Amino acid sequence: MLAEDIRNSGIDFADLNQLKCDLNRLQPVDVGDYITQLPTQQRAIAFRLLNKNQATDVFEYLPPEVQEELINSLHDLQVVQIVETMSPDDRAELFDELPAKVVKRLLQELSSEQRQATATILGYPEGTAGRVMTTEYVRLRQGLTVGAALSKMRLQDRDKETIYYAYVTDDNRKLVSVVSLRQLLFTFPDVLIGDIASDRVVKVRTETPQEEVARLMQRYDLIALPVVDREERLVGIITIDDVVDILQEEATEDIQKLAGVGDGDEAALSPPLVTIKKRLPWLLGIMFLYIGASSAIAPFQSTIAMVPVLAVIMPLFSNTGGTVGIQALTVTIRGLGVGEVTPKDTLKILRKELMAGMGTALTLGLTMICLSLIWAPPQERWVSLVAGCVMATNTLVAVTLGTLLPMGLKRLKLDPALMSGPLVTTMLDAIGFMIFLTLISTALHIFQLKS
Repeated sequence: MLAEDIRNSGIDFADLNQLKCDLNRLQPVDVGDYITQLPTQQRAIAFRLLNKNQATDVFEYLPPEVQEELINSLHDLQVVQIVETMSPDDRAELFDELPAKVVKRLLQELSSEQRQATATILGYPEGTAGRVMTTEYVRLRQGLTVGAALSKMRLQDRDKETIYYAYVTDDNRKLVSVVSLRQLLFTFPDVLIGDIASDRVVKVRTETPQEEVARLMQRYDLIALPVVDREERLVGIITIDDVVDILQEEATEDIQKLAGVGDGDEAALSPPLVTIKKRLPWLLGIMFLYIGASSAIAPFQSTIAMVPVLAVIMPLFSNTGGTVGIQALTVTIRGLGVGEVTPKDTLKILRKELMAGMGTALTLGLTMICLSLIWAPPQERWVSLVAGCVMATNTLVAVTLGTLLPMGLKRLKLDPALMSGPLVTTMLDAIGFMIFLTLISTALHIFQLKS
């Protein structure tokens, strides 16, 4: 039975025994989804119906605000039991969201081993490999046989986050090699680990950005990646489930920045005040940018009054040029985000965009001429030629800016997604309007001199 089935089955809180049975038979992620959608006053009741193991697994799938709510409503002993059995990286993520006084209280209640593991992870900067790693991994010493290694894993490593890779270290905990569970299972027990382990280990430092971690795991098809400190000592691993979360987080952040929404913390069901807080600064900033674009039009009010069809034509520059720029911007940011391209490829990408842009510019320019001829009265049809030329020029400017701006930010070691769509659109509006109206004013001045 899925969470949706429970919601639609007519089961209510009057039949707690049936509800308890159903919740404990569900996958933890489905129970987490069900509890999250319950009214606030019923969440703690539903959570208390879970057995100990199920409660621990479900807790990790709950949103931070629901986790905090349950921590405040459950007895201290229940909370400590749940937090104690969480993996260190998930526990650190939870502590990031909780008030400092609650974190301090929970840390004091943890065992010394779990307290040290959590403190280690929390000591690394956010967004780095050290902050998303877990300290639960299988470590083998050099000189062990395969049989001894398997015995050690059966006795000591049952609760590790993953056992598919075992990491071989020397006496100083320096990472030497890696061996897979498959190799161990299909090798004779008396063979030495060193004879089958690979010393070509893909690894990252604790300070490596989490985006780079995700790219490496994707590139080498890994399900776990070891993390070492500056002395090459093994301190943790990052598993594939953490990388999925990283990719989702980074994609959300980039999309929201590109749209000018905020810093990636806003969700679809965020409270209205959170939405206002995230969006309003961007909207006010964009408004001031558009004031700048409008200032490009202000000196040409008399020109627009003399050629009224300009008021019909100009919005096309704004919409079309902005869209072309966002298309190039999106493709470039996506390429940088997944590691397809680097700033070294700037000229190559720009060449490709300009070649494609020339075809686009020609087509859009001719379309602009045709539309202007339809809208303009006979005495103003000369405007169509200017409009077509400027549309073509603005298209080439758009693909150039959409490529160069994010590449420039990346070269400066800044997030390319900071170059949002509204910002590029505003810049193109100002450039297009300025070129178009200047040419129209110049043409009018020439006609007046001739007459």
